[in-house]
Amino acid sequence: MRKVIFDTDPGVDDAMALAFLTRRPELELIGVTTVLGNADIETVTRNALFLKDRLGFEAPVAQGSGVTLLGKHGSHAKHVHGQNALGDVPIPDLIHSRPDGRRGHRMMIDLIRANPGEVTIIAVGRMTNLARALDKDAEIARLVQGVVVMGGAFGTSGHTGNVSPVAEANIAGDPEAADAVFTAHWPVTIVGLDVTQEVVLDVALLERLRDHGGEQGRFLYEVSRSYLGFHQKTRKLDGVFAHDSLAVAYAVDPSLFTTRQGPVRVICGGLASGQTIQKMERAPYPSTAWDPHPAQSVCIRVDVPRVLELFTGSFLQ
Repeated sequence: MRKVIFDTDPGVDDAMALAFLTRRPELELIGVTTVLGNADIETVTRNALFLKDRLGFEAPVAQGSGVTLLGKHGSHAKHVHGQNALGDVPIPDLIHSRPDGRRGHRMMIDLIRANPGEVTIIAVGRMTNLARALDKDAEIARLVQGVVVMGGAFGTSGHTGNVSPVAEANIAGDPEAADAVFTAHWPVTIVGLDVTQEVVLDVALLERLRDHGGEQGRFLYEVSRSYLGFHQKTRKLDGVFAHDSLAVAYAVDPSLFTTRQGPVRVICGGLASGQTIQKMERAPYPSTAWDPHPAQSVCIRVDVPRVLELFTGSFLQ
């Protein structure tokens, strides 16, 4: 069993991924940290605590960064995830779970140090908490088992960006943080749009989860309603991209993915801000800004049928 810290900005696809994670016997959720993104930090933290109540997990939830590394609040994605960022499903006024007293990056450091060599961070929002944790305690880079990031786009199969022609939302939301995370000396696997936009949870699958997936399956259906509307309107897609659940799928079974290796940098500022660029290992370029940094893994292909089977099979009863 792999110990997991889930760094998130819930978020419809975040909620689906967290439900998926809690259903997998291979993964032990030991902490949830929140970060600004799909909504402001207070909203996404409340959402995470609501999900703790709804999904019934025991791991602590700690509120993380409400601004980027450069102190910006940025924009949110209400047009994608709804006014409450959870597809506008009703959230009760009374939420029983309470936040951990530590800041998100501090709880992350504490959990990694308490479990050296055993923790995988699954980060499905902006990378701000991870960058702050590295800044406060650089030693954690050698203590983690790995980092799995949902973010970025590298142009494989025509998948480039979703908030600009070249940038994916999580990376564009705090490019400086993403560049710090990707260039740190810890093993990072990037699960970007190259693979997440290959996997669609279509209407028939969502209805199957509703009808045969118990309480959690019904929740996945409910939370996806407005998200589905967004995909139908903007993509003419009769389903939703799995996005964050692909990072969980990688943590469960890396054999579902094909990866390539090489250092990754993020463009910070300007017209292409948020663009992720990987230098292929052994590429015959002159000395570049990529060279001092460790090779990381980028997912470029995914076994779609097996991922869908893994996801749906986790809920069907």
